[in-house]
Amino acid sequence: MLLALAFALAGDGFDDRVSAAKALEEGATGKAWQAALWDRIGDPATDALKGCIASNEPADRRAFTLVAVVDATGHSSRVEVRPATPVASCFAGQFAAWVLPAPPKAPYPVEIDVTIER
Repeated sequence: MLLALAFALAGDGFDDRVSAAKALEEGATGKAWQAALWDRIGDPATDALKGCIASNEPADRRAFTLVAVVDATGHSSRVEVRPATPVASCFAGQFAAWVLPAPPKAPYPVEIDVTIER
């Protein structure tokens, strides 16, 4: 029900999709899925980010937000980042190739805020 409401209230824009994903993260089901997500992608995400920084030196290390939609099989689509720096775009390409945990319902929005320490 919350998923349907989140999508119904959300527009199709980047900020709307981020807001819908954040709303779902607040519930118990969303928190459980986030835990499973980070168990699966924590190390690959760190490795991907390091690789993206190294391949784009001197790298633009600004923070960025990734948003995507996950289907019932754990595949993501509509992966977008802002700001779309070379590092952020590289990371988005890596993220799009991963198989994520099956979400509680599909389609399921996900957002990730990335901060790069210098």
